[in-house]
Amino acid sequence: MRKHAVPYLHLAPALLAVVLTTVYPLVSALITSFRHWRLNETREAGEFVGLEQYQRVFTDDTFFNSALVTLQFTVISVVLSVGLGLAIALILNNRTRLSALTKALLILPFAVAPALKGFSWRFMLNPDTGVYDQLLDTVLPFADDINWLGDPFWALMVIALTEVWGWAPLIALMLLGGLNSISPEVREAATIDGANAWQRFWRVTFPLLRPLLLIVIFLKAVFSVKIFDQVVTTTGGGPGRATESLNFFAYSQGFTFLDIGYASAVSWVIVLVLGVLATLYLIAMAKQEAK
Repeated sequence: MRKHAVPYLHLAPALLAVVLTTVYPLVSALITSFRHWRLNETREAGEFVGLEQYQRVFTDDTFFNSALVTLQFTVISVVLSVGLGLAIALILNNRTRLSALTKALLILPFAVAPALKGFSWRFMLNPDTGVYDQLLDTVLPFADDINWLGDPFWALMVIALTEVWGWAPLIALMLLGGLNSISPEVREAATIDGANAWQRFWRVTFPLLRPLLLIVIFLKAVFSVKIFDQVVTTTGGGPGRATESLNFFAYSQGFTFLDIGYASAVSWVIVLVLGVLATLYLIAMAKQEAK
């Protein structure tokens, strides 16, 4: 018994941390989502209201606006991050003297805290003192009239670009690993058969890289749905509700409007969405490992 108990004793501290920081808050939020609780009315959770909070979620136009914003952001950030990451990986796959240094530097943008990304981009796109704003106005004169954080379209694009700036280099490193696992003999055989560079990529490299790309896309989608820090530090959900993501919407309901019960219900809807994406991600990983 002692022999079998030792592994579990070693895992106990980690399991306890998971229970305290993940399981307990999730269960507490689930219970709260079935109760009426506004902090401006009472400090304790109120009466049981059943599915009323969830019915409110799916009839709330502001919730659907946040869901649409999150979907738009996810599509933009995933497409740009994966596309740019793949392009960088293909370029760096041709080994040069600077390849090793470049690969080491690629991890730096991802290492920057999301909140710091938001503050930095907000400062650099400031119409009066922003370096990016002045540079874009000089290179692209038509951009002089663009209010980067005041226009709904450009505000969402800016937040997406802060995410792309951090994720594209990391995705490039992940895809580089996939490219390096492809045998050079396969490309050489395609070249001998008369395939040009595009045909070698589309007919040989891309099919072999597709399983890894699928996993990268699911992983990036999960993190995109959870976007919060850059929204808070860059736009605050504005202008209007143009950049109000689902996480920011849940945060606003709980800590701005003090409706803890409704915020808990919204949070659990987000958890279910993330659960579906995480399940698809795990299925994709399992299929790749089985090959």
